[in-house]
Amino acid sequence: MKKIAVLFSGHGTNFAYLADNLKDDIEITLAITNNPQASGQSIAKKHGIALEVIDQAGFGSREDFDAALVQSIQKADIDLVVLAGFMRILTPVFTDNIRSINLHPSLLPRHKGLDAIKKSYEDAYDEGGVSVHWVNSELDGGEIILQKVLKKEGLSFEQYDMMIREMEKEALFEAIRVVLS
Repeated sequence: MKKIAVLFSGHGTNFAYLADNLKDDIEITLAITNNPQASGQSIAKKHGIALEVIDQAGFGSREDFDAALVQSIQKADIDLVVLAGFMRILTPVFTDNIRSINLHPSLLPRHKGLDAIKKSYEDAYDEGGVSVHWVNSELDGGEIILQKVLKKEGLSFEQYDMMIREMEKEALFEAIRVVLS
């Protein structure tokens, strides 16, 4: 049985999808949020997954926060950490010590960072999509594990946004299976 930890900051929709669909040989044994108000905490409770709230506001630096994160993950004996809407730039304190993947709503290397769905929709390319990549010290710069492509033609922004968000769930699920197989 492979054990994963999921890090999230908000509603946890991708976390929920994973909790509902990962079965058999992969188990989410730990969920961590940096946001005490994150509504995604209810998903951990519903599925009986250990939940830690590590409030970023309680730390003097990014490195101190990342050290606390690393300590919690290492105590839990995790095979893989999955960033699923974890809205935080991680330092080498984390990236050099934790094997982790991240979901990003654009075809990297395009549109790193925030507002990627909007930037992708408005760019000059005929297609957008999602990427799952290894986490390293460069924001959204790690080696790509997989990408899924979506043609933009004829789609309103609302349709595109909705389709990207659905595609994210499938891509993250697939990438976890690829990495852990």
